Amino acid sequence: MPTAIAVTSADLALPAPDRHTPPPVLLSAPDRVDLEGSLAETAALVERHGHVVAVVPSWLPAPTVRRLHTVRAILESDRIALLDIDLPPLATALLVRQLRQLTVCDFSPGVIASAARLLAHYIHAGALLGSVARLDRVPVGLGAHAKSWAPGALFAVMAHPAPRLAKLGAPGFTPPPGPAYATHLTFARGQLASDWVTAELAPAWQVQGVLENPLPADSPTWWATPKLVEFAAAIPDLTVLYQLVASVRREQCRWCGLELIGDRCGFCAAPLTPTTTPPGASAYASPTASAAGP
Repeated sequence: MPTAIAVTSADLALPAPDRHTPPPVLLSAPDRVDLEGSLAETAALVERHGHVVAVVPSWLPAPTVRRLHTVRAILESDRIALLDIDLPPLATALLVRQLRQLTVCDFSPGVIASAARLLAHYIHAGALLGSVARLDRVPVGLGAHAKSWAPGALFAVMAHPAPRLAKLGAPGFTPPPGPAYATHLTFARGQLASDWVTAELAPAWQVQGVLENPLPADSPTWWATPKLVEFAAAIPDLTVLYQLVASVRREQCRWCGLELIGDRCGFCAAPLTPTTTPPGASAYASPTASAAGP
């Protein structure tokens, strides 16, 4: 069985892009299963899949995060990775799907886990908001706060890879800069009736496809308003994802012995030794399709 990609919310289980991509494993929440049940659930996953990579978004409730770490500590297993992900909900779901795609390739569990940081670099995530008065995930100036009270005000907000906020219709407004490589744009509607994402942002970013998904339940809290259209652009092609990960030099973790890419092990979080040179900047060049495939 391939490495299991585990999530704590069904919202992070986007439809598979092809028949080969396995679904994620949905872990039970602490309010539904006691500690003993969580231990049995996780131990069975490790037994079946060999390794489990669990995505831990920054917005998870504290009890859920504690449960994940407690289970890993009690099982004393170096085959469970807990990946801290600081992306908006829809972008996190796209990253989860990319990790699921990689599990069918010839990458080791350690490489798959540490690839999350690399893949996140290539995700452009933002939202069209009807208000930024309570937004604290992106710097908001006093002027933008004041304009939030104006009827019909709309704001194009980028959270990743760099924070950016601009009011639609303001003098000199242009869509935020997008990816310089082929992506698909995924969006999800909240309580905001606007076609700006599909009519203006998608053409400006020259995306190869546009897909709509239901809004994740945590998105209104993350963006501090239900009046939103969340969007994220990510690389959909497994061949390109494979090329990106395969192009980075692999190292061996000095603590748990697993393979890794980048400067930190995805399973035990141990950094590379100071004398080890991290992968070069070439790993973060604009990805292009390659003849080499998974």
